Amino acid sequence: MPKTNFPMKGNLQKKEPKILQEWTKTNLYKKIRKEKQGKKIFILHDGPLYANGNIHIGHAINKILKDIIIKEKGLMGYNAPYIPGWDCHGLPIEIKIEKKIGKPGKNMDHTKFRISCQKYANAQIKKQKKDFIRLGIFGDWENPYLTMHPSTVANTMLTFKKILSQGHIYQGIKPTYWCFNCTSTLAESEIEYYDINSVAIYCTFKIHDTKKITETFNIPKSHNAIYPVVWTTNPWTLPGNQAIAIHPEQNYQLIQINNNKVIIINEKLVQYIIQKAQITTWKIIGTTQGKNLQNIICQNPITNHNIPIVSNEKITNKIGTGLVHIAPGHGLLDYLIAKKYKLKIINLINKNGLYQSKIFDKLNGLNIKQINTKIIQTLQKNNTLFHIDNIQHSYPHCWRHKTKVIFRSTKQWFISVPKKQLLDSSKTSPINQVNWFPKWGKTRIKAMLANCPDWCISRQRIWGIPIPLFVHKKTNTLHPNTLNLIEKIANKIKKQGTQFWWNLKIQDILNIKESQNYYKITDTLDIWFDSGSTYFTVIQTRPEFMHHTPNIYLEGHDQYRGWFMSSLIISNAIEKKPPYKNIISHGFAVDKNGHKMSKSLGNIITPKEIINKFGADIIRLWTASTNYTNEITMSEKFLQNTIDIYRKIRNTARFLLSNLNDFDPNIHIIPQKHMIALDCWAISYTKKTQKNIIALYEKYDFHNVVQKIMNFCSIKMSSFYLDIIKDRQYTTIKHSVNRRSCQTAMYHIIQALVRWISPIISFTAQEIWQHIPGQHKTHLFTEEWYKNLYHLNPKEVLNEKYWNLIQKIKDEINIIIEKEKNNHAVHSSLETNVILYAKPNLAKKLKIIENELYFALSTSSAKIKNYYEDHKKLAIPCKNLNNLKILITKAKGDKCQRCWHYTTDIQKNTKYPTICHRCINNITGIGETRKFI
Repeated sequence: MPKTNFPMKGNLQKKEPKILQEWTKTNLYKKIRKEKQGKKIFILHDGPLYANGNIHIGHAINKILKDIIIKEKGLMGYNAPYIPGWDCHGLPIEIKIEKKIGKPGKNMDHTKFRISCQKYANAQIKKQKKDFIRLGIFGDWENPYLTMHPSTVANTMLTFKKILSQGHIYQGIKPTYWCFNCTSTLAESEIEYYDINSVAIYCTFKIHDTKKITETFNIPKSHNAIYPVVWTTNPWTLPGNQAIAIHPEQNYQLIQINNNKVIIINEKLVQYIIQKAQITTWKIIGTTQGKNLQNIICQNPITNHNIPIVSNEKITNKIGTGLVHIAPGHGLLDYLIAKKYKLKIINLINKNGLYQSKIFDKLNGLNIKQINTKIIQTLQKNNTLFHIDNIQHSYPHCWRHKTKVIFRSTKQWFISVPKKQLLDSSKTSPINQVNWFPKWGKTRIKAMLANCPDWCISRQRIWGIPIPLFVHKKTNTLHPNTLNLIEKIANKIKKQGTQFWWNLKIQDILNIKESQNYYKITDTLDIWFDSGSTYFTVIQTRPEFMHHTPNIYLEGHDQYRGWFMSSLIISNAIEKKPPYKNIISHGFAVDKNGHKMSKSLGNIITPKEIINKFGADIIRLWTASTNYTNEITMSEKFLQNTIDIYRKIRNTARFLLSNLNDFDPNIHIIPQKHMIALDCWAISYTKKTQKNIIALYEKYDFHNVVQKIMNFCSIKMSSFYLDIIKDRQYTTIKHSVNRRSCQTAMYHIIQALVRWISPIISFTAQEIWQHIPGQHKTHLFTEEWYKNLYHLNPKEVLNEKYWNLIQKIKDEINIIIEKEKNNHAVHSSLETNVILYAKPNLAKKLKIIENELYFALSTSSAKIKNYYEDHKKLAIPCKNLNNLKILITKAKGDKCQRCWHYTTDIQKNTKYPTICHRCINNITGIGETRKFI
């Protein structure tokens, strides 16, 4: 009878820490690396996690998906090292330290502040590392890569040097996102959009040259003054206005309103504006194309400066008036227009959000909200406020502070982004060299790049990697020996740490004369440069990776505008190729209502909560069971479904192990040619399933891997094969071929199954591995796919198709028996006899195993008759087999207390009065002979 020490209950919360302790004690990761040494390399490069805060469910999803791939690649025979990484610089850490000990320069000096940031980052890494290890993630946790490590900082500087040497880095005055709370520029990836209510104003600029307008609109009468109407939601930018932009191909109309004032509006917006401003009397005087208005001079209503009308094809007629006021210091489109028309770029706002321009003295020192009020008051006073409104619209916010940002022009360092080359449609273009999972990832990265301006890589921060440059005070040019200087500084940082740069005085590295003419850049690099450089700072420097291009970058969907893009831009700038072969992206964790998990909504379920309640293998299985390319739903219901899947897999493994309790593979393995036919099928089907599972793993299709395993355990094994062999396993002679044959099959099955599940439920797989009989390596994770399976010959009669037919018949019979059970006619399938009325071709096939067929059908007897012998028409036609009818009758005789079959030979043996003749033979005689089932 079955017997095993492998328990039914997982009790994972208590078992997993013990298994983890053993893995740590034996340094399993190091053992795997030693075992795989010399094999083909596979690199999954870890996108550096930010060293701040506890890990959340999204972190767990990300690391588990990576771990599944790494472990699967080990089974494939690859050497697949995994080096976890952390992003250590940036504003969030600065904010934490500021809250804790105050602002640098005010409460402490910059050096002590950086030391505090470093200590904080190290503490966060230690905490996060512990939580990832508890999830069963294998990696070189003792030697992760950190963007703040001196060698990584130095290599990041050398990466910067390579891009600089290629001519892709320049300093420019250009509007970039600016957060007043961060007091720094922000990258596009640091921006979130929220709907807000804003004041929207329509104001009039004045055109003095009415004669020119008369000619342009081809009208006979001239007017005293004509006013283009400009719309803006940022009144505070009006003092920085340098032009009005119109669309060259769209029509603009001259409108006389209230029998007096004459205005210019895009013809598509006339009705809308007239209605909104509640103008009762108006008429169209003339119409002309926008290009005819170019170079006409207007007067700014705030500064009274004269400015031109210019054209741009991006001006829309969907909102506003079709005339856009251009403030090049505070808008990206404005800036591009200014470059084309050589307009002046004025930055109105200082780093703290206060007005700094001398253009309009009354505004100096005011914040934007105050300026808006003053501007509106001024427009009302000089009668140039045409209309005022409130609108709801999407507006950029700092993703850290959730506060509004502005475009602000300052001197910054940029990487030029060669969009044309990156977006080239040829097969050799960087994007087309990459495989994207899911496929829409290619479309998304293209859209991101198409809308991406040149990358602003400088930040006005204290905690970060320095930009190691010296700039001439008068000419704003770099020192002629810049590349060598960067090399020299990087080498010093490798030995002395990043503080070397901050302590460095110009005269320490430049001669006395030069030190008087140059100044040191104090900006830091955008942290996306830190992480985007890791192809060069980590992959090309760590010996484990041997300079190979990473096979996979795997991160959340948000990284198309983050790490995926920054890595691509940097690699392309240096090597004209992508830094990865495959991109895999996953969705975010959401609750049962589809809402993203957040503290503010109170819908967070942390990995620690799940582990403490159910175990790490449950969160691992939940991750694998979900189609991660979409949003990933986390709820009690989904966790319960996962637990049900886990139980089915565990129970199948337990059944197999319990029936191998007396099996020694070195002694009891039965060769294929001597095995029972059904057992050969079980091994063959296992091999076929393994092939399918490997193919799904290779496509990173993990939720279908889980489905395949579930189908194997529930349908093919539990409901068919394992259900059938119970009789042979429990009733035939212990050491007979009958029993050892099915044990041989079960041994092969558990050897395969434990490998299939090992990348996903790793703790349980290791526990199963320890209970499998025979000699094998201590750790499952040094193994590869099981190779001792074999296929049935398709040309043989009892091939896979044959056994699929038997299963179909069994399924049909079970449906009928289930109805009989519901009617209380029988209590089990063994209380029934079955007659199969089959057409000749089917009957011929079934007669091959007729004497043993009832074992396959789990009935007490089974007879095969001609399809047309059902004279009383009592048999039920099969839905899925049109050449078969089934008749179920209640079995005659008594129930054998040993095999539970019903026979008429009970009580005929005085020594064994309660068991059947077959069982007596198996106990006292030579035992029954099985050939097929």
